[in-house]
Amino acid sequence: MQQLPAYIQEANGDLWLTENERENLKLSYRVKEIVVSEHSPYQHVMILDSYDFGRMLVLDGVVQTTSLDGFIYNEMISHVPLSLHPDPKSVLIIGGGDCGAAREVAKYASVEQIDMVEIDELVVEVCKEHLQDVSGNLSDPRVRFLYRDGVEFVKEASEHYDVIIVDSSDPVGPAKQLFERDFYQNIYNALKRDGLMVCQSQSPIFHFDVLEQTHSRINGLFPVTRMYTAVVPTYPGGLWSFTLGSKRELPEPEELRFDKETQYVNQDILQRCFQLPQFMRKRLSL
Repeated sequence: MQQLPAYIQEANGDLWLTENERENLKLSYRVKEIVVSEHSPYQHVMILDSYDFGRMLVLDGVVQTTSLDGFIYNEMISHVPLSLHPDPKSVLIIGGGDCGAAREVAKYASVEQIDMVEIDELVVEVCKEHLQDVSGNLSDPRVRFLYRDGVEFVKEASEHYDVIIVDSSDPVGPAKQLFERDFYQNIYNALKRDGLMVCQSQSPIFHFDVLEQTHSRINGLFPVTRMYTAVVPTYPGGLWSFTLGSKRELPEPEELRFDKETQYVNQDILQRCFQLPQFMRKRLSL
C-alpha cells in the first residue's frame, strides 16, 4: 500500500485531509477515496473524493478547488473582467490548471484565442480526467495549453492580450513570483492599450497583508484599479478577494449586462461585487 502523505491521516477507519495552512487553525475534510496521488516535478498532486465537497484538487496538502463550490471562484475570476472589456478577443490565463477559468472564458463567442500557461502539466491532466465538474474535460479548439513558467512567458509578450487572468495558488512555492511587482509590470506590458487584468488577492480576513500589497502594486501600475469579492466556502475565511487593473476607463457597474449560462454569476452579482465591506475600504483608504 502506498504510504500516505503527512496531511492524510487515518482515524477510526476514516481518512482525513488536514490543511495546516495557519499556525492556530486547521481545516479537516473526511475523505471517501484517494483518486489520484502523484508527484510532479513541482508539487504533490492529489484528487480526493470528499464527503461534503465532492472531488477536490489538492496541491501539497492544500485544497485548490472542489466539485461543490469551485464554480464560484472560476466564474468570478473570469466573467467579471470579460464583462468589463468591450470586445475581448485574446485572453491569457496564467495558472488555472483545473481548467475551470478557461471553461468559463470559452463561453464568450467573441474570444478567438485562449492561452492557458500552466507550469504543471500533471494538474491539467488529472483535472480533465478526474475533476470534470470543474474542468468540463475542456477541449475547446481555441484553448492553447502551454506548459511553461507564467512569469517567464509574460516577459516575452508585448501588447498582445485583451484580458489576462492570473489564477494562481497561494503565494508560496512556485506561485510566489506571481505576486511580485515585476510580474505585474510584465502583465501590464503584455496587455493591449485597452487591456485589463485580474488576479486573486487572497482572504481579507486572514491575508490582508497580501491583499493590501497586491492592491498597492497593481494600483501603482494601472490607471484604474478595482477590487471585488465573493464567498467561496472552501477557502480560509470564506470571503475572497480579486484585484483588477485596467489601462482604460471602465463602465460603471450598473451599466453591465450579463447573459451567460452560469451557476453563480448573474447581472446583479456583477453590479454589486465591487461593493466592499467597510473594514476593507478603511484599510485600503478607498
